[in-house]
Amino acid sequence: MILEAQPAGGPLTGELVPPGDKSISHRALIFSCLASGRSRIEGLLDSEDVKATLAACRQLGMTVLEDDGGRLLVEGVGERGLSAPESALDMGNSGTAMRLLAGVLAAQPFDSELVGDASLSRRPMGRIVNPLTAMGARIETGAGGTPPLMIHGNPALRGIDYTSPIASAQVKSCLLLAGLYASGSTTVTEPLKSRDHTEKMLPVFGVDLHGGCGVKGGSRLQGASLSVPSDISSAAFFLVAAALVPGSELLLRRVGLNETRDGILHVMQAMGADLDVRNRRRYGEEIVADLRIRHAGRLRGIEIPAGRVPSMIDELPVLLALAATADGTTRLRGAAELRVKESDRLDVMARGLAAMGVELEEFEDGMDVRGGPLAAAAVDGAGDHRCAMSFCVLGQVADGAVSVSGCENIDTSYPGFGDDLRRAGGRVEQVG
Repeated sequence: MILEAQPAGGPLTGELVPPGDKSISHRALIFSCLASGRSRIEGLLDSEDVKATLAACRQLGMTVLEDDGGRLLVEGVGERGLSAPESALDMGNSGTAMRLLAGVLAAQPFDSELVGDASLSRRPMGRIVNPLTAMGARIETGAGGTPPLMIHGNPALRGIDYTSPIASAQVKSCLLLAGLYASGSTTVTEPLKSRDHTEKMLPVFGVDLHGGCGVKGGSRLQGASLSVPSDISSAAFFLVAAALVPGSELLLRRVGLNETRDGILHVMQAMGADLDVRNRRRYGEEIVADLRIRHAGRLRGIEIPAGRVPSMIDELPVLLALAATADGTTRLRGAAELRVKESDRLDVMARGLAAMGVELEEFEDGMDVRGGPLAAAAVDGAGDHRCAMSFCVLGQVADGAVSVSGCENIDTSYPGFGDDLRRAGGRVEQVG
């Protein structure tokens, strides 16, 4: 799919409720599937990634009793009630779904297979396979430790104390889910704290955490009611767009502000953005707020603190887009994880920004970006939803049309992105 973004004809204005949080939506479905009894989920993201997780949970025996446009009533099967799937579970583009379900399926009394699209099939799975193997799991991967995953279930897993070499909520959540089935306790330690939606959600389902970030084997999930906030990763595109387009003012409502996810707010404010956090409140187990962003002129380049990187890992592509217009140089380090996302995001963003005339230097774990004027160009989103949307945002302030190929996976996280951008006053159309 090719989208063409044109310079915005005027300010971006209005109010917007971004779609539901993708990370929380995946967990809500998987936990509800494993729970005994009924769960009600409000605000579930209706995207291709989440649909893949929902389909997998159905294959494993979960029953959807009611589906009313973001409101879902489901009947779980309990931890030991999963059914052996009749065919491979297709996770589409979702690394979260594959890694979390691998932890569950490793402990079942049946074999299963997890597959994905071409992008997911290139992503590293050794980061979960190795610790799961230490717990007694038996998992075969494709060449190079990538999907598909052939899982030979073992109901006799052993709990472990795992020190992760990377800050990864997917690794952590995978092992905690496996730990629910294992003997003893399972704990995970990270070099920096990754997003903690799993730790917040498990107690909602009746599971007490053990030892800070750990669970005891044999803990049982009970049906629960959940509210999914708007995704800060989706809101980020409009925060940056309004910061770029002169005269803009947007209000983004009910945005999740989990402290392990709010790095982009701190970094944008450090760059000089006129960003106001309003009406901070509790929404289920998460904190949400309304974000008012106004154009404040040209922002300034900064050195992004490496300690902030885990709390904004998914927002870094659009932050690099913002840096492309800032005064001076923005330096990013400690972000090597971007190379093993849906694409090599550092490479994709570097190539696209360079095509638009941006001066930059790429490093193994980051990039230096010197802001300046943006030229019309043809760029490639490489099938990566976040890179593709980032280039569409930059097109609002380029000196001509920006043609963005590789946009077909935008629907994995933000199906209404183009409509919302046009509604706010932006210009983007599908041309191929």
